[in-house]
Amino acid sequence: MNTSRKATIDDVARMAGVSIKTVSRVTNREPNVRESTREKVEAAIAKLNYRPNISARSLASLRSHFIVLVYDDPSPYENPSGGYILRLQQGALRACGTANYELLIHPGRARKRDLAAELQSLIERARPEGMILAAPLSNMPSIVDAIASTGTPLVQLSPGKDSANRYSVSTNDREISAEMTRYLASLGHQRIAFIAGHRSHKAVGNRLLGYQDGLRDSGLNFSERLVFAGDNSLASGEAGADKLLNRKRRPTAIFAANDDMAAGVIRVAARMGIEVPGQLSVAGCDDISVASHIFPSLTTIRQPLAAMAERAALVLIEESGASSPLRGSEIFPASLKIRESTGPAPE
Repeated sequence: MNTSRKATIDDVARMAGVSIKTVSRVTNREPNVRESTREKVEAAIAKLNYRPNISARSLASLRSHFIVLVYDDPSPYENPSGGYILRLQQGALRACGTANYELLIHPGRARKRDLAAELQSLIERARPEGMILAAPLSNMPSIVDAIASTGTPLVQLSPGKDSANRYSVSTNDREISAEMTRYLASLGHQRIAFIAGHRSHKAVGNRLLGYQDGLRDSGLNFSERLVFAGDNSLASGEAGADKLLNRKRRPTAIFAANDDMAAGVIRVAARMGIEVPGQLSVAGCDDISVASHIFPSLTTIRQPLAAMAERAALVLIEESGASSPLRGSEIFPASLKIRESTGPAPE
């Protein structure tokens, strides 16, 4: 064929030795296609660099081949965390690209009163085949119920608590936060402080519970005086560090519920002339790009955010057209990433 023109579905069918209908069934990821046939068609698609026409495919199948990723818009906040959102996008895009789906990215403001109506209007216009709802929106009942009322399949990312009537993809926030606290205690730290995240973010709230578990496991007492209520921003990490490090008996370790706040702690320590990790160990959570780029590099909890978003999208794609609602939950374990910002407790 002439490689200068765009490949068509007829070209794929000829090369694979199948009918046009079979090619369509493969590109639409329909069931009941022999694996050997699917492999032949996919090989022809790859060789010809064939890309289905989304509009034509949607009309033919009465399906949109769109997935929507909705997350809390960081732009109104003083210090948005773009790294967290970028990894969600990367994972969802990977799944959609594999299945020849399109991803519509929609930032919604959690504090906006009419966000539920905004999302219902979006669904009416775009007719997506499913929605991925990221935290903290995923644990807001008004938002979840508004989407569910339209009949649109939904996967909640890190809702903080599983629901028997929904599908969720999460990580083990509480367990891994306990492990981080035990790690700090194993270095000899006895005054371990914690900077909590925004109270509306239930998954981040589980990290506070994990911190308490880790103290108890290590034989250390929990004290409210060693906990500061942050809001997930770098500025709140700085505020927490200012308060905690100006105490007469300051902590020797600070564990922050996300990396932005941990970076704020390191900034304040540098300003106060407190050596990290010689005089103060600092740990965060999420492992966004800033964690490895600041100095000293940040010990943190690596969340498989991209893998979680990819799985959420694949669930929606694989179950597209199913008659029964999506239900279930999956856990993607997180892991500790030990870097330069933690060390033995000072004598």
